[in-house]
Amino acid sequence: MNLHALRLFHIVAEKGNVTRAAEELNISQPAVTAQIKKMEAEIGLVLLAPKGRGILLTEAGIQLAKQTRRLFSLEAEIEHYIEQYKKGHIGKLRIGATYLPANFLLPKWLAKYKQRYPDVEIELTTTNSSKAIDQLINYEAEIAFIGGRREFHPFINRMELFEDEMWFVVHKDHKFASKKVSLTETVREPFVFREEGSSAREKLVSLCKIKNVELPTVGLQINGLNETIRAVMEGYGVTFVSSLEVKDYISRGEVAKVHVDEIEMKNPISLCTRKENELSMPASNLIEMVMDEIHH
Repeated sequence: MNLHALRLFHIVAEKGNVTRAAEELNISQPAVTAQIKKMEAEIGLVLLAPKGRGILLTEAGIQLAKQTRRLFSLEAEIEHYIEQYKKGHIGKLRIGATYLPANFLLPKWLAKYKQRYPDVEIELTTTNSSKAIDQLINYEAEIAFIGGRREFHPFINRMELFEDEMWFVVHKDHKFASKKVSLTETVREPFVFREEGSSAREKLVSLCKIKNVELPTVGLQINGLNETIRAVMEGYGVTFVSSLEVKDYISRGEVAKVHVDEIEMKNPISLCTRKENELSMPASNLIEMVMDEIHH
């Protein structure tokens, strides 16, 4: 079926007049009539009958006009969908994030983003830095927010958002609470470690090697940030975390910082994407919003 001729018929039926339809379409009246006559011959139905200066839809024309109204209404919906998609107002955005940005940065950013783009579906996966990078490489995420790393896979673009300090943290009544202590003394205490692959664990191991200090004893290994801090709050061991993760706990007096001599470590928070991949508009809009939030 000739969709162009069907569109002409639809507009004639809507306008109730060939002349007005021809004016809207910016083509001649005879050309409109000829196209519809040709379509009538092709489908074997008479759709229009003359009526004074206008036209009259036959019964077949009335029924077909109902269908064309649905068809071209759907076309308008599709055009609107494409326009909204191109602007990033709809679609799906998959994000990978390590525990720190997922818990302490993204809730605020994503809430603001969803207020602006309510119809964009967001899928956020919280994991460690190694797995977040794998998600990007394997096209399981379009953006990743990763804390703790400066070295990345050659396929990854990294934009550093800011740096956060790394702190040693203990229970509020621990003997080292708010005290100045050497790294050697600190690592003799049992440690609550995050799982292998977490940036905090890798940082502590690197720090001990650089300072030529014995590696701490793994008293507990826990998969998850909140659980790690909870174990320290309950009175067990030392943990090594980003200050963003524990500032609230420290201000409430639930845990305390250990002031370890001559140790100043920074935890970079990075926004990562795949190299040589054009970002979707939802992803571009989120990145633009995050950069605005950080710089204001």
